[in-house]
Amino acid sequence: MARRVEDVVGCKWSLAVIDCVRRGIARPGEMERVIGGIRTKVLNERLRKLMRYEILVKQSFMEVPPRVEYRLTDFGQRFAEVLDRIAALEADESA
Repeated sequence: MARRVEDVVGCKWSLAVIDCVRRGIARPGEMERVIGGIRTKVLNERLRKLMRYEILVKQSFMEVPPRVEYRLTDFGQRFAEVLDRIAALEADESA
């Protein structure tokens, strides 16, 4: 678990992706537009990593054109709450 936290918290892109999904931005193209400076390759790597850590789950829609969306798992919701607590600690420290 500690490795998972370190790997996600230590990566600004992973945090940005989690933030997007929490705000309802579920599609990769939208994420690229919202997250300034992220490349498609990096976004796809982060999405795969977050799925491997069971923070995100991918849903594929068999449409033309194909569409995928990501959402937080139950574990991902709890993990995001931990990130919120860490952010609150930082805010308390700077006050």
